[in-house]
This record gives sequence, structure tokens and C-alpha cells, in this order.
Amino acid sequence: MGAPKKSAARVSEDHDELVRVPLQAILLADSFTTKFRPITLERPKVLLPLVNVPMINYTLTWLESAGVEEVFVFCCAHAKQVINYLEKSEWFSQPNFTVTTIESQNSVSAGDALRVIYERNVIQGDFVLISGDTVSNMSLTQALLERKERKKRDSNAVMTMVIKRSKTNPAIRQSRLGTDEIFMAIDPNTKQLLSYEDKADYSKGTLHLENSLLADNPSLSLHHDKQFSSGLVNNTYDVTS
Repeated sequence: MGAPKKSAARVSEDHDELVRVPLQAILLADSFTTKFRPITLERPKVLLPLVNVPMINYTLTWLESAGVEEVFVFCCAHAKQVINYLEKSEWFSQPNFTVTTIESQNSVSAGDALRVIYERNVIQGDFVLISGDTVSNMSLTQALLERKERKKRDSNAVMTMVIKRSKTNPAIRQSRLGTDEIFMAIDPNTKQLLSYEDKADYSKGTLHLENSLLADNPSLSLHHDKQFSSGLVNNTYDVTS
């Protein structure tokens, strides 16, 4: 778990004062879906083992190695199990890496979770939004730099999505967000996500786009091979790849 620590704190300018802002993350310990039932009726998905290791450990290990300093673990379904596991784990005693749990029994979506966290007033700047069952070794450095430059160009760029290519071979069923059929329309120049549909019907071999989407964008890049990985979000939400 103890990968070499990389400093990922950012320096922001506010009224001519330099303020050090730690890189924070919100880890959703609830998928807000019923896809893994009946297994998840008694045990949260983030505590299900992958090679005998609870999946939440992979996510926390990646966040620490990527330079995140503070993680807020949002717990809803089976919250007590997640909290008890973390309290007994090594994560509550890691140097320069703080893990804090936030419990809510009334949240039914990621949007609800973000509203609860916003009300707690614990987020100080941009943060990483990640599902607690993510396995990754991606470096966040380039994504953070691109996000910084994008915000300079467009103040409305409040969220940057990190997406990856998925296998589309029908013989290999690749798990994706929502359903197995995701359609994205992206501006090839700005990388802005213009359309996202996770229930598109490809059985007839046709796609339906809004006329306004085609009229307002001279060029589109259409994708059926992408999978959502994580997000870099403002603390206050363009969604981009």
C-alpha cells in the first residue's frame, strides 16, 4: 500500500497570496445500482474480493500513489461494514494520506452524494471523483495539467472526465457504466463531450442524434468504445475526455 509519495498539492493565486491546496478525492463506496444483486444484498460491492483483496483497497492504493492527499469515502448502503473495515485497516494510519468516511442513508445517486459532501464544506478545490471499485495505475499528472489549461480557456469547464477505450468484441463482455452499450459524441477539437447515451439501441444498426447537435457542431467524433474511468471536478459541474 505504501507507494512512494509524490507531491500533488497545487498552488493557486488568491488575492496575490499563494495558497497550497491539497489534492482531494471523493470515493463513492456505493454504486447506486442493483447490478450485482443478490451478492450485494448483504455485502457492499467495494468489499467484494478481487484476488482475495477488497476492491476498495485497489482504489485507495491508486489514489495514494497518484498523489492524492485527502480522500472522503462516501458510504450509503452497508455503510457500517465499509466504515468498520476502513477503521481496522492500515488506511487510517497512513502518513500524509488522510481517509475520512462520510455516511448518508438517504442518498440514492452520485448527485445526492455530491450534494451531501458540498453541504459538509470539506472540499477546498478541484477534486478527483472515483468509484470505490476502480482498479488503475494511471498517472494523474497529465490529466491535472490538461484540466488546468482547459479551465484557463473556458471558465465553464467544471468537470473533466477520464475515459478509456473498452473492448467491443461481442465475445468479450466488457463491463461499462450503466449498460454495455454506450455512445459518445465528442468535439474532436475541444474534446468536449457533446452527447452521452448509455441506453442506445444498436440492434437496428442506426443512431439518432438531435438536429441541434449537428447544426451547432461542424464536426463530431462518434465513439462506441469508451468507458468512464474517473472525473476531475470543481468544488462548486463541459464534461470532457
